[in-house]
Amino acid sequence: MKARYRKFAIVTLALVPVVLLAQTPAPTLHAEQTELSKTEEWVLSQGTDESIAPELAAILGLGSDRLPVKLKSFRTSDGVSHTFAVSTNPSQKAIVISALKTIEDKMKIYSVGTAWLTDRSGTLRQTIAVDASGARVLPDNSRAAEFKDIKAFFLKKLKATGSTITSSPSPTRSATPAKEGKEETK
Repeated sequence: MKARYRKFAIVTLALVPVVLLAQTPAPTLHAEQTELSKTEEWVLSQGTDESIAPELAAILGLGSDRLPVKLKSFRTSDGVSHTFAVSTNPSQKAIVISALKTIEDKMKIYSVGTAWLTDRSGTLRQTIAVDASGARVLPDNSRAAEFKDIKAFFLKKLKATGSTITSSPSPTRSATPAKEGKEETK
């Protein structure tokens, strides 16, 4: 009888961590994923119709044409536009989050910064550096901290809207690296 009790006690002790683990609430990442989905819904319902430049769409693997999106963009005091863009193309489910600063020199207008491709889950799928020469893929871990910060920025903006979503200022210019204005002549 003692041997059976000992085996029962050992099995019970072994199962306790499993049972406790099953009862543990989901990690914070799950809450962030839910919030990112809410941010996506907010942008789709309140965002501005824009498009992502073909060069950036292509490097993100989203086709070679301009990608239609709804976006929310907020310019910070240092001139960087934080943009949350949700594809409105049914075949291209994607979210592009970017932190780009528009530079205007005498002959060109271009953007400089970083863009990240993600989805409703908030999983980083691609990191792109944008500058005057175009866009290039970076290792995701090279700007992962910035990605986390910009997601937090948009979650904060969403929470600031409260339960009733209000519109925000529209960007005056697309936050994509499309070449605008006069091209440099050589």
